[in-house]
Order: sequence, then structure tokens, then C-alpha cells
Amino acid sequence: MEISFKGKRILVTGAGQGIGRGIAVELWRAGANIVALSRTRSHLETLQSEYPSIDIIDVDLADWEKTRAVIESLGHFDALVNNAAIAICEPFLSCTPGDFDKTFDINVKAVLNISQVVARKMVENKTHGVIVNISSQASKAALKDHAIYSASKAALDALTRAMALELGPHGIRVNAVNPTVIMTAMAKVGWSDPVKAAEMKSKIPLGRFGEVSEVVNAVVFLLSERSSMINGVELPIDGGFLAT
Repeated sequence: MEISFKGKRILVTGAGQGIGRGIAVELWRAGANIVALSRTRSHLETLQSEYPSIDIIDVDLADWEKTRAVIESLGHFDALVNNAAIAICEPFLSCTPGDFDKTFDINVKAVLNISQVVARKMVENKTHGVIVNISSQASKAALKDHAIYSASKAALDALTRAMALELGPHGIRVNAVNPTVIMTAMAKVGWSDPVKAAEMKSKIPLGRFGEVSEVVNAVVFLLSERSSMINGVELPIDGGFLAT
């Protein structure tokens, strides 16, 4: 039996391209009413041109107050996927305060901001909602030139666990997925070098990077009632990388 989200209203951040777009489209196909959020309007318009019933919202998630006001105005959601993220890949000795602030503003602080607003309304409406945070294997393993990015995703994992603990009593489940390299536009920043990519693949038992669809399938499962007793987990989608 296929998973259905008919009648469910779901917010997906970073939905203009890559993994977020794939999640938004698959949930739409499963009957959900999707609100797709991204900073880049043109990406959202392309999405909406293909799927006209998907609502689109553009906002810079680094702006705490504006983001909060926008999310408040959108009303109640049954589920949330925090996918929006940035990757600034620099050697540890070259990292700057600006790089740190930009990364944590999007990868951690925005998740806290949006999730607070959405979860409060779930609690008020007594909705047994679901939140899925898109993390990374970089939260669990040291990767060259990923110091700030890895730190941000480790913080996201910790935030996921805290959210699961505190929201669980309200019937709200919170989980994370931790993919290996998925060759989206963002991933190409760190992995377009063939030598670097080959070295990384050699550490993955399945011998390849992941596909967007493989992340999407895991997220759909965690959003569904099929995972009704799964809460506070960080699910690797990494071909066995973290097992070695």
C-alpha cells in the first residue's frame, strides 16, 4: 500500500532545488498540500510552473524576525521538513567568523526559529505532527574542509534530540536523516573534484554517492505513520560509510 498524505499540510524549506525540491514533489504526489519555501524566487517559480498547486514562499532564513513573521502568517501545518542549508567549505585554518555565522544562521538557528513556530501551533491544535531535519554524515565523521559545516550539522543533530524529547509528550515526533554526498548543486561545492570524490567513494562500502530519491524515500517514511514509534533518531543514508 502506498503512503498517502492526503489532506496533510506540509512545509518544506529549501524546496527550490535539490533534495528539498525532491521531497516537496514526492509529498505532493502523495496527496499533501505543500508550502515550498526558499530564498531564491526563481527556483520556486520553476517548481510551481511544473506543480501549480504547490504554494511558494521566498524568504531569507538568516533574517530571524522576518522569517518568524512569515511562518506565523502561514497558519497550521501537520508536518515540517527542515531542509534549507548552506555549505561553506574551507580548511580549518582558513575559517572566518563570517563563515561560521552564515552557516549557523541557516543550518541551525533557522531550524530552531521555524520549528518553534510550527510546533507551537501543532501543540495548540493538538496535532500529532512530525518534523524531519535534514542533517549530514558530516555531523558524525570528520571530513576535510568541512569544519564549520560539520559543526553545524552536529548541532542540528543535538537540536533534533532535544526537540524529540520535549515535543514527544505532545505527540510530535522529530527525527533527522544524515545523508552521504548527494550530488546536488550544493554538494558540488565540496565534491566536484574527481580526485576528492574518488577518495570519498572509496570509504563508502556501496562504492557510490547517494541519489536524491534515496533521501526522499527515507524522509517520506519518517513523515508517515509507518514510523509511528520512531522519535529522536539520526538515520544515516550513507551506503555504510559510518559503519566502517
